[in-house]
Amino acid sequence: MRKRKIAVVTTSRADAGHLHWIVQDLAKHPNVDLKLIAMGAHLSPEFGRTGETLGTTVQPSAAIECLLSSDTDVGMAKTIGLATLGLADYLGSTRPDLILLTADRYEMLAPASVALALRIPIAHIEGGDISEGAIDDAVRNALTKMSHLHFACTRRSRERIIAMGEEPWRVHFTGSPSLDQLQRGRLLTKVQVERQLKLSLKSPTLAVVYHPVTLLEDTTKEANALFSALAQVNAQLVFVYPNADAGSRRLVDMAQKFIAARGNARLFVNLDHITYLSLLKHTAALVGNSSSGIMESTSLGLPVVNIGIRQKGRDHAANVVDVPAEPTAIRDGIRLTTSKQFRRAIRGLENPYGDGHAAERIVKLLATVPLETRLLFKRRAE
Repeated sequence: MRKRKIAVVTTSRADAGHLHWIVQDLAKHPNVDLKLIAMGAHLSPEFGRTGETLGTTVQPSAAIECLLSSDTDVGMAKTIGLATLGLADYLGSTRPDLILLTADRYEMLAPASVALALRIPIAHIEGGDISEGAIDDAVRNALTKMSHLHFACTRRSRERIIAMGEEPWRVHFTGSPSLDQLQRGRLLTKVQVERQLKLSLKSPTLAVVYHPVTLLEDTTKEANALFSALAQVNAQLVFVYPNADAGSRRLVDMAQKFIAARGNARLFVNLDHITYLSLLKHTAALVGNSSSGIMESTSLGLPVVNIGIRQKGRDHAANVVDVPAEPTAIRDGIRLTTSKQFRRAIRGLENPYGDGHAAERIVKLLATVPLETRLLFKRRAE
């Protein structure tokens, strides 16, 4: 029997950690021929060339160069075009039986468009979520309507996908694969994190992960309030690079200038998923607008100050405190979430994003879903 050829696309650290166990399990599956495609920021020296260290024993089958050295929305748009050209050649020659896409990064529009033209069924993780303050929301919804198989991260997300007219048999609640590292991986101890990052965590430490708000004309507009608030916080600060979006370089410049003036702070270009989760486990709180503050944080028992509009509408547990992009509100949020009372109150919360066994569910469905014409021919559910 011919092995089922499944392509998996990864564009950056934003999805690489989510895909880790899916890729590992697909690579070991006796009936699957895995084609791992790395593109976008994975190939950029500026963003750590993460395609060389995906955190998995599986080496990419293809590397698609497409990310422009730009900090504008025009650069983002051109990146989609370059990715489309490169992927058309690779997928046209490889012709996988299925292609797996994740989440909502703008670059994912390229493999979805190419797969659609080549009649390759698309499976998609994370449809039905909401993030009203970023173009990611529109990208995610577009990918949902272009896809033929859906892996929803929350039960409410599954309901939203079906409400969009997708046939229920195509839509599965699997949970988020980002949680699988907490079940199947081994987080570093506090001492190991300190040794690896050359950083002391003896004093209270805040992790800061802040990305451009891509729906705003000035994508870094809300960041001024963040840095104003942090200037009045005594805790040690650990910054992690933003995503490769318009405005990311300006955010990096702002962080570097802030650290130079303040001290007691560090900036890391990139952390592998295990190291990143381990760092979060040993910090007092996460401050910013990252999806990791929504999905993984609850399972870590981590308090989160979620700033501004980027993640507006996301399902989350009570460990996440939403605040507007205003200095006073951010400082109040940090004061609340770093209190002993708050930390005690959030113990044992159920994570709406699942139980950490998403990869096995997703791999089973990818390996067994019938590939006959019915999968490609979609009809709107009534």
